[in-house]
Amino acid sequence: MLKEGIQNRKGAMVTDEVTAVRMGSGFLPVYATPAMILLIEDTCASMVQMLLEADESTVGISLDIKHIAPTPVGVKVCCDAELTKIEGKKLTFTVKVTDDRGLIGTGTHKRAIIKDEEFMAKARR
Repeated sequence: MLKEGIQNRKGAMVTDEVTAVRMGSGFLPVYATPAMILLIEDTCASMVQMLLEADESTVGISLDIKHIAPTPVGVKVCCDAELTKIEGKKLTFTVKVTDDRGLIGTGTHKRAIIKDEEFMAKARR
């Protein structure tokens, strides 16, 4: 059952593939903001997926993220997420991303609960 206060944590290694220069979001070999956003979305989505009905998923609808510190290749990053608000089908998560030196990202992510088949039918139209 979905309830406010549930939490999840996921980690990833910073590799050449997730650097700003490789992902096209900058010119330096540091952890890319798009990669951080992917980690945030994955952490939040996987937290709630097993608590939904079999024919439901969530989709990202909003991000308010600050990427506040660089992380070099070879360092592990971790995302800690908490489901802080449930408003009908809308879920709000508070997120923090850290590396071994401290906080590198923070913000809010919102997801909406959808019926898989209805959503895919809409996408095909």
